Amino acid sequence: MATWTANRGGRSRFLRQVSHYLFRYATWIPPLIWFNAYVAQVTFIRGPSMYPFLNPQYNKSLREDLCLVWKLYAQEGLRRGMVVTFSRNPYDPNKVTVKRIVGLEGDVVKTKHPYPYDYVAVPEGHIWVEGDGDKSQDSNYYGPISVRLVTGRVTHVLSPWERAGRVRWWEHPLRMGVHRAA
Repeated sequence: MATWTANRGGRSRFLRQVSHYLFRYATWIPPLIWFNAYVAQVTFIRGPSMYPFLNPQYNKSLREDLCLVWKLYAQEGLRRGMVVTFSRNPYDPNKVTVKRIVGLEGDVVKTKHPYPYDYVAVPEGHIWVEGDGDKSQDSNYYGPISVRLVTGRVTHVLSPWERAGRVRWWEHPLRMGVHRAA
């Protein structure tokens, strides 16, 4: 009888500890999910589209850049040269894409192959985005994208350590062939 009571007391102490730790850590899960969805996200940049600005080791290793994407007010104050993420890639709607803003609304952009026209005027509420690399499916494939699709701005490279720091998009030379709107 004493053994049964001792086991029962140990079991209740165990359940109290488990419930304490569950409450302590589980209460952080909803705020973390909210923070990740609406404020900032840490994400790997995959693929060659932003090479060599991001993923400079693309052809040499499997390393990918780990970046901070700032999501809060992502659609406001967009500038030419910024590196942004956007959702609803026309070729894979479940994929988030990373590109550089080349043209803002009202700009006239000299397009590249395979876009069917030599020049395009970026419509109101849209931006023209391109990857830095040659292997990029960007606005030259699917045209201007709505500003509403922008979900974040790539602000920092977190890894690899030798490249860690702020993304200095304003130092990147702008592409020729963009006539700015007044």
